[in-house]
Amino acid sequence: MEAFQQFQIDFGRHVRDPRTSPRPAGLPARRAAIYNELLYNNLEGFLLACFPICHRLLGKRRWPKLVRAFFRDTRCHTPYFREIPREFLHWLTETETLPVQLPPWLRELAHYEWVELALDVMETKLPACGHNGDLLAGIPVLAPALMNLAYAWPVQRIGPDYRPRKPITTHLLVYRDRNDQVQFIELNPVSARLVALLQEGRLTGREACRAIADEIGHPHPEAVLAHGAKMLAGLHTAGAILGSKQ
Repeated sequence: MEAFQQFQIDFGRHVRDPRTSPRPAGLPARRAAIYNELLYNNLEGFLLACFPICHRLLGKRRWPKLVRAFFRDTRCHTPYFREIPREFLHWLTETETLPVQLPPWLRELAHYEWVELALDVMETKLPACGHNGDLLAGIPVLAPALMNLAYAWPVQRIGPDYRPRKPITTHLLVYRDRNDQVQFIELNPVSARLVALLQEGRLTGREACRAIADEIGHPHPEAVLAHGAKMLAGLHTAGAILGSKQ
């Protein structure tokens, strides 16, 4: 191996883990320290922008340890800076042994925080549909940038003033509206199931509502249909449903 290649390898190891990997020979300590701090701060800056609540809840001791371990141990699979939070989330959820003990809900909270960025940068095309069509007679068309999510914890409520002790199943619809703003709507299990059926893009609003009535064995399907019609109208007003198609 050429000397400069070995220098690059040694320098890379030192930047990732300056405490245990020595500086390459001939590299001044002051210059190495500046470079180390610059790279770490840049990496942390992308994470702070995406995970502000996780950062606040982990505090000044656990957060830096977590970021340093990610910087040291992970090999990202994309050259795009905006994908750093996704790589961090993947590492956080897939790594069994972490340098700090995490609250049981933190991984889901991190996913919830990341979702906003993911939808904000998601590349989509607006589908063709009638914006004022009949949502029961036609096939409702959902916003193309949309996620129908289920969590074991109430992630949307977690913060400095609320840290849950017991799991509470939570359904959230997260989407980018007509003005390209990311919005969040809390759903109940039945409405989340309705959105899941609509995501398939095959059923009319009426067919989806009747399918749910059959699934839950409701004695009055027309009541489910009336409730579903109100929900579809609300999602349309909120921008989660763009319109309908035949």
